[in-house]
Amino acid sequence: MAVLGGAAFGRSDPETTAASFAEALAAGVNHLDVAPQYGRAQELLGPLIPAVRDELFVACKTLRHDPGGVRAQLEDSLTLLHCESFDLYQLHAVTDIAELDARSRAVEAILAARDEGLTRWVGITGHEHTTPAAQLEALRRYDLDTVMFPVYPRLWADPDYRRDAEDLLAHAAEHDVGVMAIKAAAARPWAGREATADTWYEPWTGGDDVARGVRFALSTPGVHAFCTPGDTRVLTAALTAATEYAPMTADERAAAVAAMADESSIYPMTPA
Repeated sequence: MAVLGGAAFGRSDPETTAASFAEALAAGVNHLDVAPQYGRAQELLGPLIPAVRDELFVACKTLRHDPGGVRAQLEDSLTLLHCESFDLYQLHAVTDIAELDARSRAVEAILAARDEGLTRWVGITGHEHTTPAAQLEALRRYDLDTVMFPVYPRLWADPDYRRDAEDLLAHAAEHDVGVMAIKAAAARPWAGREATADTWYEPWTGGDDVARGVRFALSTPGVHAFCTPGDTRVLTAALTAATEYAPMTADERAAAVAAMADESSIYPMTPA
């Protein structure tokens, strides 16, 4: 239900990383999602993985386009994360159809890695308002196992995003594709204000607010799991929300959307 988001460890240290990793495992998390773009995350998490590798689903990603670069980065990540193979390897940050087109050779490289046993499954991730439409097209073109895209109440106030997201979710359900939500605890853009979290957007930090976002994401039909926020200081609240999760009713979902309808979307992405 909860995926440990490796972005939280991009600017971390060994002690904080070890403590947060242990906290997540103790809460029942058995899925780690990490990427080379997450600062020091691979370096810091790698030494912690061997002791629990048999119990941990390890997912990684690549932004690269050319097959040789994809393969080199995959192998480098395997080394840093002390893994012989991944459970899931993903095209990272495919934002729109144009980017999907540009990654065609990368997709083939990842599918070949699955055939070789370097990863059990392959998937696609992405940000931006155009992501659901791009991921739906990706599923139509390629034999992918998972998708990962933003699900938080403000986006459901956008009728175009909601339509595209629900189309993607329906297709994924029909074709047995795993769905992971990101940005469940997103609040708003920093909009020039001083950032007080490691995330590039302002996250909710209060327990009730985080729980609302987590409950919304997990009660969205077709969503199987959510990624914890990219800040270790929000991790406890996110894990608590997952542990205490109860599905939202239709009225509660509508209220969550209404509560955030006047907020600015965190997209397009801007640096913190």
